[in-house]
Amino acid sequence: MKGKKSHSSTDKVSLKAELRTIFGKKLNKVRKQGLVPGNIFGPDFKSKSISVVYKDLVKTYKMVGETGIVYISLDKENIPVLIKTIQKHPLSSSLLHIDFRKIDLSKKIETNVPVKAVGISEAVSQKAGVLLIQSETLLVEALPEDIPSHIEVDITVIKDIGQEIKVSDLKKSDKYEIKTPIEKVILGVVAHKEESIVPETAVAAPEIITEAV
Repeated sequence: MKGKKSHSSTDKVSLKAELRTIFGKKLNKVRKQGLVPGNIFGPDFKSKSISVVYKDLVKTYKMVGETGIVYISLDKENIPVLIKTIQKHPLSSSLLHIDFRKIDLSKKIETNVPVKAVGISEAVSQKAGVLLIQSETLLVEALPEDIPSHIEVDITVIKDIGQEIKVSDLKKSDKYEIKTPIEKVILGVVAHKEESIVPETAVAAPEIITEAV
C-alpha cells in the first residue's frame, strides 16, 4: 500500500473516528469489531485515544500514503493529521494500531518522502547494469499541503555503469525543500555481480515527522 492515488489538492480526505476508552489487552475486542485502535498527538494538542473502521482506514491509506493530509472527523471536529506510524501483525500484515500526527496547516514541517525512479537507464537496458536504490526516502520541508506524494528521480541520465545520482542532482522545487544532505547518493547503476549489495535503507527506520525550525 505504498504511495497514494492522485486526487485534486482541493479534495479533502476525511476519516471518521470515535473516542476510545478501552486500552491494553482489551484492545482485541475492539479489533474483533472491525475497528483499529489509534492515537492523535502533536505539539500543543491534547492526545486523544481513538478507533477507526478498519476498511475505512485501508481505503484512506491507499489514497494518502504517509504524506497526504487526512481530516479526522471526531466530535464535530475536523482535525488535520498525517499518518505517523502503522503497526501490523507480523504474520497476517493486518493493521493493529495507528498513530496520527496533528499538524498546523500554516507551519512547515519535515517528513520523509518516498523516492520513485522514472525512465529507462541505458546502463541497465543495454549494458546489463543493475539499478541500486540507496536512499528510499528523502527528508523534505514544506507546508503540509505542499508535501509531495513522492520525488521522481530521472534515471535516463545514467548512461554508464558506475554512475550515480545524488541529492545535488535533483531539480529544486518552489513548493518544498529537500533537507537530506546534498552529497547523499540516491541511486546508481552497478555491475551485475554487485547485485547482492544491500542498500543502507534495507531496514526501514520509523518515519520522523518534526516541526520545521
